[in-house]
Amino acid sequence: MVSFNIPPFLGPELDYVREAAAVNQKICGDGPFSERCHTWLEERFGAKKALLTTSGTAALEMAAILCDLKPGDEVILPSFTFSSTATAFQMVGATLVFVDVRPDTMNIDETRIEEAITERTRVIVPVHYAGVACEMDTILDIARRHNLLVVEDAAQGVMSTYKGRALGTLGTFGCFSFHETKNYSMGEGGAILVNDPAYIERAEIIREKGTNRQRFFRGQVDKYTWVDRGGSYLQSDLNAAYLLAQLERADEVNENRLATWRAYDEALRPLEADGMVSLPCIPEDCVHNAHMYYVKLADLAERTRFIDHMKRSGVSCVFHYIPLHSSPAGQMFGRFSGEDVYTTRESDRLVRLPMYYGMTDEDRQTVIDAALAFFGA
Repeated sequence: MVSFNIPPFLGPELDYVREAAAVNQKICGDGPFSERCHTWLEERFGAKKALLTTSGTAALEMAAILCDLKPGDEVILPSFTFSSTATAFQMVGATLVFVDVRPDTMNIDETRIEEAITERTRVIVPVHYAGVACEMDTILDIARRHNLLVVEDAAQGVMSTYKGRALGTLGTFGCFSFHETKNYSMGEGGAILVNDPAYIERAEIIREKGTNRQRFFRGQVDKYTWVDRGGSYLQSDLNAAYLLAQLERADEVNENRLATWRAYDEALRPLEADGMVSLPCIPEDCVHNAHMYYVKLADLAERTRFIDHMKRSGVSCVFHYIPLHSSPAGQMFGRFSGEDVYTTRESDRLVRLPMYYGMTDEDRQTVIDAALAFFGA
């Protein structure tokens, strides 16, 4: 069976973990490996400040707190996303306003955002689906004109760019995930990128359980105390050690995944030309990271038959999100703005093919042959 995902493992991870435990003797948060990850993220992507967190969800929760939202404030986001995008803002009392997606990229439809804005709107949350950037110039312009904050959910977007700028660095805050299903992994983990220096000190406080502990470590205060809202968002240095081994070879991982993406795309494009499927669209201004390769079938019934066929052929495929606005919690905590033209229809027919670092040529070909056989190609 060709697995849908195998977590990345390059080799030095265990040596680094051993060094953290046996040499540094520092395994809690913000040890030497955490600092090296922070520096790598800041220097590679141009972020003002990067802070590892316990998950991508935790990064979004920190961003929601930093936005200083109050009950009744509204946050605009796509319905086609993982629940964490919504729960982070619902937990601080915000009302969720879901917007339709574009059928070409499955990203939030930037032309539908402005009509969703009310006097209570405070934040826009673009989600860079599949590591392909949203139309950020338009979104940032809307935010500027309406005095709104932008929180990028770039959980899938590490190493992707928009007009040459790294995803996660365009909004006020950017949020990464380093879950085992992501291109770079520490098992469970994430990072928040703080792109406005005015928020850096408060981000450090929120991450340190609401204390000014970082100022104490820098010698800026003679003792530290509880000063603000916060949580336990620090990632273990063991996890950071595991991640650093992959960040140091990020380009190698990226190119390997792109090779699989291109192999799929070259083999399956004739199906799209014949009107049998729809395949990923990469806008001209976007450079993606091969986070996933998906195929859109005719409808839900055909997708179900395709997944069953692939399983019988020894290939594990999965569909993706159930739209949040149709979920019980989505109906409880939010509303859909405008008409659901594409969100449900497109999500019903989307299926993801296996994608992971180190995938063999043989496994790639097994996936391609099985997919083509389904269509009699």
